[in-house]
Amino acid sequence: MTTQESPPRTLGAQLTRVVSKGGIHFVLVGVALLWLVPSLGLFVTSLRTRAASSQSGWWTAITDFDFTLENYDTVLQSGDLPPPGFADNFINTFIIAIPSTLLPIIIAAVAAYAFAWMEFKGRDWIFLGVVTLLVVPLQVTWVPVLKIFNQFNLTGEFWGLWLAHTAYGLPFAIFLLRNFFADLPKELFESARMDGASETKVFLRIVVPLSIPALASLAIFQFVWVWNDLMNALIFLQDVDKFPLTVGINNLLGQYGNEWHLLASGAFISMVVPLVVFFALQRFFVRGITAGAVKG
Repeated sequence: MTTQESPPRTLGAQLTRVVSKGGIHFVLVGVALLWLVPSLGLFVTSLRTRAASSQSGWWTAITDFDFTLENYDTVLQSGDLPPPGFADNFINTFIIAIPSTLLPIIIAAVAAYAFAWMEFKGRDWIFLGVVTLLVVPLQVTWVPVLKIFNQFNLTGEFWGLWLAHTAYGLPFAIFLLRNFFADLPKELFESARMDGASETKVFLRIVVPLSIPALASLAIFQFVWVWNDLMNALIFLQDVDKFPLTVGINNLLGQYGNEWHLLASGAFISMVVPLVVFFALQRFFVRGITAGAVKG
């Protein structure tokens, strides 16, 4: 029995394919540029003088090149801002964001592995309860949680805020990681257990290495959320010496309400770190989104 070979692609078909791909790329580039315009405007405004920013739009600076770094120097000088100062706010944000990102990822990874690959009584009902917590608004928890914090002297402490961010981030983290872990090849776990590997070794040597994309995606979501958080810091810290960047920007807004060049500098400083984190973990983020296609 002979098989007929498919006819070679004509030049017209090849051109149509190239044009269609080029059109898609053109649209994607256009959308990306539209998303970048506000960030570009913020950055340019942060480099302009007060007179220039009040007299003309940021796009005019592209032609006159009237830029200065004094805005950043003014914003970062602690003495020019309400205590503890914007530079201290920047350090406080790191102190808050790093543990508040690592703790929920570690706890959620262990819990997600148990929900995905360990048998215990009430497992599905407990997981359903965790997923149900996703629909609970954070606002309705602030008053009771604050009462608990006051009772146990957690208010005003960094580690109290770490606990709050961990608790708020766990439901989504467990849900995301459990679904990823459940899609891992079952044969890997069976082979490891036949070789005498304990659950701890299976988790550390099989699950964690294969789940780096999902863990990195979760780290991006959690870090950016904590970095940009304002209300939890205001409610649970209540200490001006420990406030993060979001509170510092609010202080800038109160002190320099009409100084757009200074506000833009503070806002751009606050968004630099999340951008660096995202681009550093971008390849893992893309792999995490397209995860689930692991072959045994």
